[in-house]
Amino acid sequence: MERDLMLVGAYLLGSIPFAWLFVKAAGRGDVRQIGSGNVGATNAMRAAGWKIALPIALLDIGKGVAAVLLMRVVTPNPDWVAAAGLAAVVGHCFPVWLKFVGGKGVATGAGVFFTLAWPTMVVVAAVWVVVLAVFRTVSVASVIAAASFPVAFFFLGHPTTPVMVCEVLTVAVIIWRHRDNLARVARREEPRLGGKRR
Repeated sequence: MERDLMLVGAYLLGSIPFAWLFVKAAGRGDVRQIGSGNVGATNAMRAAGWKIALPIALLDIGKGVAAVLLMRVVTPNPDWVAAAGLAAVVGHCFPVWLKFVGGKGVATGAGVFFTLAWPTMVVVAAVWVVVLAVFRTVSVASVIAAASFPVAFFFLGHPTTPVMVCEVLTVAVIIWRHRDNLARVARREEPRLGGKRR
């Protein structure tokens, strides 16, 4: 029962829309009506600058970290811990408070992945840097890096099958939330670092 309640708690924790709250508090309006409309740190930076975006990014990462750590207090079972991480990412991407339209899950997912297996995240971070350097597109780097986590984790962490299922589902949620970005990439319309938006 406690584990079930903690899963609900992980979802609610993940669903706290820090970007929406901080941008609103800064008097910059509704972040959903600005830029890409995404409820995340990158769009918050467009709306209110890096001084607002930085704490949002840290708090979004912190949601993933906290969900995993809190479940570990309830149970050491890695299957439930991974499920809590998944619930936090689902909460961030589909928050009940904003009619189930939230962020894209990268920061919260990074917090989850780092807390589950930080050595694996070193590999994932390296993948992100290399892909970003090659393609100069943040969304492509984020999607490929996220997708690399279950693969690297399988070989480095030897997780149980339920844990692997949770991590694959977490990545699937992140990729799904990037579907518009990937469509723009296919049309060569996605903004690149150092380039101009088409």
